[in-house]
Amino acid sequence: MPGVMSRGGGRRRRSMNEINMVPFIDVMLVLLIIFMVTAPMITTGVVDLPSVGKAKQRPSSVIEVVVAGDEKLKIKVDSGEPAAIALPQLAARVREAQQGRDDVPVVISADRQVRYESVVRVMDTLQRAGVQRVGLSVRSGA
Repeated sequence: MPGVMSRGGGRRRRSMNEINMVPFIDVMLVLLIIFMVTAPMITTGVVDLPSVGKAKQRPSSVIEVVVAGDEKLKIKVDSGEPAAIALPQLAARVREAQQGRDDVPVVISADRQVRYESVVRVMDTLQRAGVQRVGLSVRSGA
């Protein structure tokens, strides 16, 4: 009767109903020490953002490139009437309006809904064409 002996004989093991916290605490302490040692070694990066300045006097001649909400371009020379223009012809038209004077500034104005990528594309086109003074128009208080 081996079956009878095994059923009644010996101690029963009781199941453990509580969680052993010691390994969890050990892991947490090791992580805490690692973070405390590595935290002083981490260097924070400094970001230099561009600042907005005001000109002391308005230049005598200004070329303004307007990027409309539908991303169509217009060029306005010296507060004249804006004329529609395509991006490939923009650089040549700006160089023509500058009349060989590199000190004439080009200001890019864009609608609020225009994607930043479109403004950068206009700026890149002008800078690749050799236009020296390219800036962004900023409206304050809005």
